[in-house]
Amino acid sequence: MNAALRSFPWASSQMFTLKSSWQAGVRRHGLTRSESRLVATVHDLHLVENVEEVASDVADLFIRSAEEAKGRPFRVALSGGSTPRTLYRRLVTAGCADRVKWPQVEFYFSDERCVPPDHPESNFKLAHDVLFEPLSIKAGQVFRIEGETGQPDLAARRYENTIRQQFGSLSPAWPRFDLILLGLGDDGHTASLFPNSPVLDEKGRAVVSSESPRGAAHRITFTAPLINHAHRIVFMVTGLQKAFAVHAVLEDNTVNARQYPAKLIRPIKGRLIWALDRAAASALTATTQL
Repeated sequence: MNAALRSFPWASSQMFTLKSSWQAGVRRHGLTRSESRLVATVHDLHLVENVEEVASDVADLFIRSAEEAKGRPFRVALSGGSTPRTLYRRLVTAGCADRVKWPQVEFYFSDERCVPPDHPESNFKLAHDVLFEPLSIKAGQVFRIEGETGQPDLAARRYENTIRQQFGSLSPAWPRFDLILLGLGDDGHTASLFPNSPVLDEKGRAVVSSESPRGAAHRITFTAPLINHAHRIVFMVTGLQKAFAVHAVLEDNTVNARQYPAKLIRPIKGRLIWALDRAAASALTATTQL
């Protein structure tokens, strides 16, 4: 069945097909990159063995996206978590770092906890320590969310204003990021868009405050409309604990976006990519486990 192709259940109106074996991996595993990819007009699904391979594939995409900017700022929104940490470590290696014109990159954040920038749970701190500092990224290239102010809604409005000024996109126009990196929680949340939150209904604002049901309660997050206007959106998901949520978001039509907010991410004109390791994809019915 290694050569067989199967349709995804959620692909009723488009042709979505995938090599149904984990042996259809990236070139590093002996086959072409195209064999590890979901062929689609909207979604691409990259299936690889582990978190290191996810980071490697997304680093390649980061580099290609930066090359496409050509003479203008390359604007990317980062996320937090263990998988982005692995990606950042990959990007600072000589084989990757030498291929990016870092002075033209502008860094933003898709969400942030309302903590000081040196707090262990700060997404900015993670990026600063593992990515910005090793690459000597200048402060003027980094646009962090000032979540420590104690006024989350005001901080969210200020961050939206900063983004709109940098992009030259006044409301009701939407800024369009070149690349937005996202994770997926085991409850189906992405960025800080949590299940059953009123934030999920936001249609006009680009950045809002939100509340997390666990961990640091107060958050600031991109809204779904802002994310959906990006040129490329990449979900990086690893680990067995995420497998049920991956299945629910990609295959289960009996649940909705209020239950699994990542379902809201459907790019307007861009490309949506899911980069998954073996464990995270283990509950997908369109894959065959070895």
